[in-house]
Amino acid sequence: MKRIVVLMSLILVACGAPANQPVVLPELLAQPTAYLDSSYPTAQVAVQSPDQTASGIDVRVEQVWMDGKNVNANVCFTLPDSSDWSIYAASLNYAGNVLQEYGTTLVSVVEPLDGQAGLRCDTLTFVVSPDADLTNATIVIESIAATPRGDEYCSAYMPKIQQTLLDRGVGIMLECVDVNGMLTMQITNIPPEMSQEQAEQLVYSEEFYTVKGPWSFPFNLAQ
Repeated sequence: MKRIVVLMSLILVACGAPANQPVVLPELLAQPTAYLDSSYPTAQVAVQSPDQTASGIDVRVEQVWMDGKNVNANVCFTLPDSSDWSIYAASLNYAGNVLQEYGTTLVSVVEPLDGQAGLRCDTLTFVVSPDADLTNATIVIESIAATPRGDEYCSAYMPKIQQTLLDRGVGIMLECVDVNGMLTMQITNIPPEMSQEQAEQLVYSEEFYTVKGPWSFPFNLAQ
C-alpha cells in the first residue's frame, strides 16, 4: 500500500510541474561517487638527468608518473635516418627488480628533413604492483631499432651488411635478385666451413638495424 501511495505522489508531482522544469526522482538526487583505492596512487616526478646521449643518439625523458599500476614516461629520441625507428629494448629497475616487459604508445614523429635529425616521442608504460618501492628507480632504454621490412634489406641495409662482413674477413657474398617482382636479398656465397644457418645468423643479425645505448634515467617516485 505504501508503494502505491509513493508512486501516486510522484505522478502528481510530475503532472503539477511546469512544462519546462524537469522532474528529478528522489533516488537520482544523490549519485554514488567512484571509489579510488588508496593503494592505486597517482604521482609524478621530474627525472634527475633528463638528457642522455649514447651512440650518437640523444634521448630525453623529462617526467615519470604513476597512474594506478602503470609507471609511465614520455621518451623522445633523435632518429638516425628516415626508417621506422622505435624503442627495441627497455627496462624498469627498482628495489632489486628488473622489469623488461613494457608497452609503448606513439605520441609524435618528426621526420628528418634537410640534414636536420628527426625526432620520435613515445609513452613508455611498465605495470607494477601498487606498493612497488620506486624510491630509487631507473628507466633504462637499452636500444632502439628499425626492423627491415620488404625490400628495405636491398634498398638500405645490404651495402652496410656486406661491407661489415668484408671488414671482418667473412667470405659471405650478398646479392639482390628479383623474386616475384620484389627485390630480395640473398646469400650467394658461403665459406666452406660455414653452414647456411650460421651465415643467415650473421647476415640477419639485429646488430645491423639496432642502435645500442644504454640511456639511463634515475628517478625517485616515493609513495
